[in-house]
Amino acid sequence: MHKEFALVTGGTKGIGLGLSGRLVSLGYQVVALYRGDKESAAAAERAFGDGLRAVQADLADPDVVTAVADELATTYGAPKVLVNNAGRNIDRPFLDMSFDDWNRVIEANLSAPFYLTRALAPAMLAAGGGSVVNVAATTGIRPRLNGINYCASKAGLLHFTKCLALELAPTIRVNSLIPGMIDTEEMRTRFRTDEPYYREKLLEEIPQGRIGDVDMMADALEFLISEKASYITGQKLIVDGGQFMW
Repeated sequence: MHKEFALVTGGTKGIGLGLSGRLVSLGYQVVALYRGDKESAAAAERAFGDGLRAVQADLADPDVVTAVADELATTYGAPKVLVNNAGRNIDRPFLDMSFDDWNRVIEANLSAPFYLTRALAPAMLAAGGGSVVNVAATTGIRPRLNGINYCASKAGLLHFTKCLALELAPTIRVNSLIPGMIDTEEMRTRFRTDEPYYREKLLEEIPQGRIGDVDMMADALEFLISEKASYITGQKLIVDGGQFMW
């Protein structure tokens, strides 16, 4: 029996790996796109066996995206689930930020989801539909210092989600999934949560008094792509323990 196909960008580590793993457990054939970390990609393939294939691709290059999308559609058919999860941070104060710093983040976080969804949406529509989930960020709603490129890209992704939901309705549902403080290697490094002082200061900001885990993000994804969410599109689901109540 042919498995339904799911595609996850940035799907070989961190939150993306958790989302890929959940989709494998739900019976999907998962292709996880990654930019450059071959070691994590190989580890993901070992962990999930035939259920996951890791494919390297520069999603900031529209020609590469088109070629990869065509190859995957030929091999697996139209994806039932597309998760635009890959992202990039290059933090600088605004007055120190180069044009390249700006462009690389916008390309990874906003242009890449456009390129990939644009390449795959016709096949998804022809196949009768599916679900697109864009992994956004709380900083797309509330700004922070030294991240104007990242904040702008994620704010754009939120509106991209809404516009796409309008244009692809009723056949394809499109929603945003927004992580709060989720325990990943990147978050532990960025917020120094292995150090008791910084961890306690962070927990004071979270009404539920705890840091989330990747499985919580996977639970939210599972809901958004399920029939239980069949009347939900153009929305944002924030998984954050109440830290950001928007």
